Amino acid sequence: MVRVPLLPILVVLSFSFVASYAQAAPDEIQVYMDDLTKPGRFGSDFHSNYVVSGSREPDFPGAQPAHHTFRFTPEFYYGLSPTMELGLYLLTTTGPGTGSNYDGQKLRFKYIAPHDDRSGSFWGMNLEIGKSSRRVGEVPWNAQLKGIYGYRSGPWTVAFNTNFDWSLSGSPNSPVAFEFDTKVAYETPHGFQLGFESYNELGPVRHLGHIGDLSQTLYAVIDSEIRKVDVNFGIGRGLTPASDRWVMKLVVGIQY
Repeated sequence: MVRVPLLPILVVLSFSFVASYAQAAPDEIQVYMDDLTKPGRFGSDFHSNYVVSGSREPDFPGAQPAHHTFRFTPEFYYGLSPTMELGLYLLTTTGPGTGSNYDGQKLRFKYIAPHDDRSGSFWGMNLEIGKSSRRVGEVPWNAQLKGIYGYRSGPWTVAFNTNFDWSLSGSPNSPVAFEFDTKVAYETPHGFQLGFESYNELGPVRHLGHIGDLSQTLYAVIDSEIRKVDVNFGIGRGLTPASDRWVMKLVVGIQY
């Protein structure tokens, strides 16, 4: 992607100023694409989001209320091969009345099939297994399997994620939850991308529906690169009563 020095910097500064399912914003808000670090190389992403306006009540006993909660999640990953990557997330939250807290970790494995990274389709999968505190998860051990599909044509990119989440602790009959996320982006002549991302909870797989009672959020986003540092910034608007009303998110990625 072509580098642009000014606009992303202003975006990052604006996020810093603001930061002075029904569920609070998750530890990472992104639509997974086909990006992989090179074999034998390390990389890191720094995920952060801030609920400008959200629920002041906990989603379950012991949960951190969403309103004015800031979540910061460093992610470190290593390229295993041209198609496989291993990563680790470290979860933290800062909220009114609770201060800063460490909330657990997740290990992930990502696979992307060989493809042309400039045009045409791409596909892959991402598996995450983690343990989190009661502040951010109703069950301590959990897992997610994410399907990844996308297509590039000229300046346009579209991508889709199908997410299946389930508990690894607690009741063996805990339902598998389904979420469908999308991204549409257009690369401008100035080198950065403008687009939209949507994050849509659809409920338990065995009983899909009741969308109005679940979180549905639409983000306006910008993607760019500053001296080999990838930046994704977005402002999200909740579309249902179960959603956080306004959320800001920032993902900064570095390849070593």
